[in-house]
Amino acid sequence: MTAAMQWLPAPTASGYADEWLRDRFINLRASDVPEQRILVVDIDETTLAEYPWPWSRDRLADLVETLMANGARGVALDILLEKPGQPGGDARLAMLARHGPLVLAQLFDFERQPVPLRGGVLIGGQPAPAGTGVPAYGYLGNHAGMAQAAQAGNIGVAPDADGTLRQLPMFTWYAGRHYPTLARALFDCCAGGAPLVGVDAGLMRIPYQRHWSAYSAANAAEVLDGSLPPARVAGRLVLVGSSALSIGDRLSTPLGASTAGLLVHAAALDTLLQRQAGLAPAPWPGRWLALGYCAALVLLLHYTLPRRAAAANALLLGASAMLWLALAYLIAPHDPRFSASGPLLTHLFLLGVAVPFQWQLSQRESRQLLGTLRQYVAREVVDELLRSGMKEPLAPKQLQVTTLVADMEGYTTQVESLPVEDAARLTTEFLDCLTRPVLEKHGTLDKYTGDGMMAFWGAPLPNPDHADLALDAAGLILREVQLMSERRQREGKPALKVRIGIESGLAMAGDYGTSFRSIYTAVGDSVNTAARLEQAARDYPCQLVVGEGTVARARRHQFTLLGERLLRGKEKPIQVYTLREPA
Repeated sequence: MTAAMQWLPAPTASGYADEWLRDRFINLRASDVPEQRILVVDIDETTLAEYPWPWSRDRLADLVETLMANGARGVALDILLEKPGQPGGDARLAMLARHGPLVLAQLFDFERQPVPLRGGVLIGGQPAPAGTGVPAYGYLGNHAGMAQAAQAGNIGVAPDADGTLRQLPMFTWYAGRHYPTLARALFDCCAGGAPLVGVDAGLMRIPYQRHWSAYSAANAAEVLDGSLPPARVAGRLVLVGSSALSIGDRLSTPLGASTAGLLVHAAALDTLLQRQAGLAPAPWPGRWLALGYCAALVLLLHYTLPRRAAAANALLLGASAMLWLALAYLIAPHDPRFSASGPLLTHLFLLGVAVPFQWQLSQRESRQLLGTLRQYVAREVVDELLRSGMKEPLAPKQLQVTTLVADMEGYTTQVESLPVEDAARLTTEFLDCLTRPVLEKHGTLDKYTGDGMMAFWGAPLPNPDHADLALDAAGLILREVQLMSERRQREGKPALKVRIGIESGLAMAGDYGTSFRSIYTAVGDSVNTAARLEQAARDYPCQLVVGEGTVARARRHQFTLLGERLLRGKEKPIQVYTLREPA
């Protein structure tokens, strides 16, 4: 999406978005540093109050001659002389334009008209093949008396579709010749210094580097009445035109909705002088920077989308969009053609499509995970699994776990004389006594074995406290069974006892089974040892027997050694322990 916005013709909406962003950047960046190389002489309302329009050609010639006498390097008129005036004034202007540093104006029309615009005589221009300038379809030139002028510049413009002038045709192609714009003609005529390189022959984006107030300006009345100090003119390139609503042209620019066309030519001339002085921003590969930024964003989201909440990813995209705006602000002066809105559109797409889609996937995975785990695992463990973003949390893994196996002592004797309903109730209440402590201590319920239960700690989430948590649960089980037994004895029923075996070590924990049925369980030597210890508990005066692995890993419990025991299926005896009673 970003690449298409950079290298393919932009849709209208995104084109407007790009230009809107660039306009904001221009307003933020525009400098108030005074421009000392250009003087704008404005035939403004103040001047017209003193010297009403229309002017005689003698008055216009007086204005130009005064500027040249005060040391102007060159003068460009943003005024079209389509009709002849007083012969004396026309002759003076023609002589200045032919032999002096005076650039006349001519206007090209860039829109196809039913009847092409034709008027006056075109001046200058160089033979050139088609494509070496912006094609024009009509023109207005000066009257024939000015045909021998040495140089003239185009004052016609081509605003964007929204009516804002952001680009100026540096050269216009018409009838086999190309013609410079007014600023370029004045520069080529009179700027001097190194030749200009790196300026497009077609449309040049005007960077509007300065606020209008930064350009040195004088009204024409000051020149005509001699009140303008010559020092303000000497050595400068002078643009003469009008900002008066009655005779001047007004244009919409990024710096204002109604700007005198004269100031647009001043901004273009400023740009040419900056490039000649080597002060123009160095070219950057803005399109590639935009593409690289979005590629990095996609890679980042590839990591964060499945691991972070939708809100967190939305905030990440918002922060990334703000960062891109800052980068685009820096890039804009260095690449006039890259699309600043392309990456923003990518951000919007990711926010509107990728984040909700990943959220939906996460919800589905969460429901599947919950459906499997809530039967076995404490709610807190499930919540932690969801927060962790663990890939395939139920897949078999080798982990350090502690296994607890518990069984009712003398179950057959307890239930053989009971009705089925009472036997079922006894079994359910007893298993409740075993299960509540396991879940309370964040254990994973493996399975029920009739009157018993198997549980483990350390899976599916690794937990360094797995041994102590299992021992805590064992203590709670003993207490709950004791309370249940006392309650039954008060009712005249036999006492209950539980046997518990606990061992720690490596085990494979995961979702095992077939396509018909599966279960989350743990298998391994330590699991088998815990089951053997539970069976061995009948031979000891205590109800809880703990293996060597658990003793080695427990940090909060004290133990009493019961001695050595050769368990069924083992080749060597092991040390067995029980919890030490608190003093």
